[in-house]
Amino acid sequence: MKNQARFTTLLSAPPAACLIASALLLSGCGTTSRDAGKTGGMVTSNTSASYIAALGGGVIGRTAGLSISKADRQRALEAEYRALEVARGGQPVVWEGSGISGSVVAAAPYQVGSQNCRQYSHTVTVKGQDSVGRGAACRNANGTWTPLT
Repeated sequence: MKNQARFTTLLSAPPAACLIASALLLSGCGTTSRDAGKTGGMVTSNTSASYIAALGGGVIGRTAGLSISKADRQRALEAEYRALEVARGGQPVVWEGSGISGSVVAAAPYQVGSQNCRQYSHTVTVKGQDSVGRGAACRNANGTWTPLT
């Protein structure tokens, strides 16, 4: 009886809550392998890789003077995607790499035509020095985010 009550509660949840819960659950569905992708043990599925590629380097790619490894750049771009896709406005999405860390904070979504868009900032810390990049991106119908230039 208790399980049936929980199931009914889930079915009566608002669609946005179900969408966010689904995204969070699916975010851990990629396979992991030490050799695949050569990203330091972290592998993303082809689908998530295409979502990250659509960011076109994201804000992290436009931060001047930032020297970052391929694996750390992947972690940073994944954080940008998660901040845009599922984080509440103002909620930081943090990541850590090899001697580098970062935090991505997206603002509340806004509409441009039929697209949801968000402004966001990405703070990267290397050896105690912070670099902040800012940008905006809009969500496409296929789920990818395109940066605004």
